[in-house]
Amino acid sequence: MTPPPASPLPIVLLPIGTDDDALDACLGALDAGTPAGTRLWLADDAQAGPRALAIIERWLTRTSLQADYTRRPRMLGEVAHMDQMLAACGDVDVVVLSPDAQPLPGWLQQLAACLARDAAIATATPWCNAGETAAWPRLGEVSPPPDDVERTAQACAAMPPLHPELPAAVAHAVALRGSARKRVGGLDSASYASWYAALVDLSLRLSGLGWRNVLCETAFVARGGEGGPADGDMDALNARWPTFTPRLATFLMDDPLRGPRERLAALYADIGSPERQRDLFG
Repeated sequence: MTPPPASPLPIVLLPIGTDDDALDACLGALDAGTPAGTRLWLADDAQAGPRALAIIERWLTRTSLQADYTRRPRMLGEVAHMDQMLAACGDVDVVVLSPDAQPLPGWLQQLAACLARDAAIATATPWCNAGETAAWPRLGEVSPPPDDVERTAQACAAMPPLHPELPAAVAHAVALRGSARKRVGGLDSASYASWYAALVDLSLRLSGLGWRNVLCETAFVARGGEGGPADGDMDALNARWPTFTPRLATFLMDDPLRGPRERLAALYADIGSPERQRDLFG
């Protein structure tokens, strides 16, 4: 039998965390919302315990994704481990998922389409209930994950794909253009201990070379809570990028994404309206 062709979609990178329940939910959401044959790399920096290993082993036997699992014999550290993963992918486009993320249907196709629309886009971040600058329904707040994932995904897919600028990519999920990432070099594992901070630093280096860090308003990836920097990471960021924190504060105060968030809320309400239901089932 001839093996199926490799998926043209970006490779999904999932660093394994220590929360077994979050891992189980993430893998279930990936199966439910990601096209069969998508390449997925589960990379374990010596984090998974016996229960997580059993979850991964069982999932690998039944998933329709083209998934591989690797485990380091000793922990390398979050940023250094991620840097090795990205380096191994060369100039291929990838999407990095948080270990507690739950992608909604169509998420990966929408992120790939976002990168394809503008060659200047280096990072694309989807909406998230706990996405800081990319948060929906409220900016900068942590809301519960969507109850109706299909309805939320449909509303996102109906959004105009304008892809406004973000201060930096956000760590719940981010699509990274391989050619851009390769040009700016690797992650700075000497200065940052968290992927959260290393991603901000990477985004700002990309922006400095003329690339864009944007919102992919047609995709949604849920998360249990916000990520955050490790001790000392913000000091290192502020020393290297003194204008970033003021720019972030201005973004949060001015709320340039109010219009897109309101548009998404209106689309979500319209999908569930009695009139729309009659259109679907009449």
